[in-house]
Amino acid sequence: MIYRFPILPSTNDEAVKPCYGEGDIVVAECQTAGRGQRGHRWESAEQQNLTFTLVLEPTFLEPARQFLLSEAVALGVRDMLSEYGITARIKWTNDIYVGDRKIAGILIEHKLQGAAIARTIAGIGLNVNQMAFSADLPNPISMRQARHFEFDREEVLACLGSHLMARYEQLRGGDVESLQEDYHENLFRLGALNWFALPDGRRFRGTIRGVEPSGALRVEDEKRVERSYLFKEIEFLL
Repeated sequence: MIYRFPILPSTNDEAVKPCYGEGDIVVAECQTAGRGQRGHRWESAEQQNLTFTLVLEPTFLEPARQFLLSEAVALGVRDMLSEYGITARIKWTNDIYVGDRKIAGILIEHKLQGAAIARTIAGIGLNVNQMAFSADLPNPISMRQARHFEFDREEVLACLGSHLMARYEQLRGGDVESLQEDYHENLFRLGALNWFALPDGRRFRGTIRGVEPSGALRVEDEKRVERSYLFKEIEFLL
């Protein structure tokens, strides 16, 4: 079921309510306090893009394996874009990039109950038809800019919902190996030399070697020393 609102502070905040169940989608035309990763605010022009949250109840998944949900959701977005002729890559952990420009952001939040994940809300902001962006946003791109025509947002939402649930069912069905292989194959700048920043401000160049099942990013520095970094332990610099 799709629930539509003209305005919400945040679709993620709305979607945590118990009235929504697995597979439900909460859509807002405008968010006044939309959130992105690392505490950033997600900005989106009204009636041009998609801002929504998908509700899942992955009780079959152990909390230690929760990053598999991130992989499934990110791949669902990538799959949809591919269907529209847009080649995208997944920038660890959950940003979706076309070339060196960001087309979508994902914010996933979990509610644990005992030894299981009782509820997951996957907030997605997708740039669909927006042509002009704030100068504060360093590298955005929309589907319209990538393909040079205007998209039907309802059609895009239906297509995206279908791909998201297909990847989710792949995970539920236990096809974890293929899911992880697809995630790695579509990882942004895998095997390429990049700049990274550490929490203390130090910067270094390194090469992405992969992502561990925990979600940790494996990076090899220029001295060929490989280390693993969890979210917020390292920042990708562009």
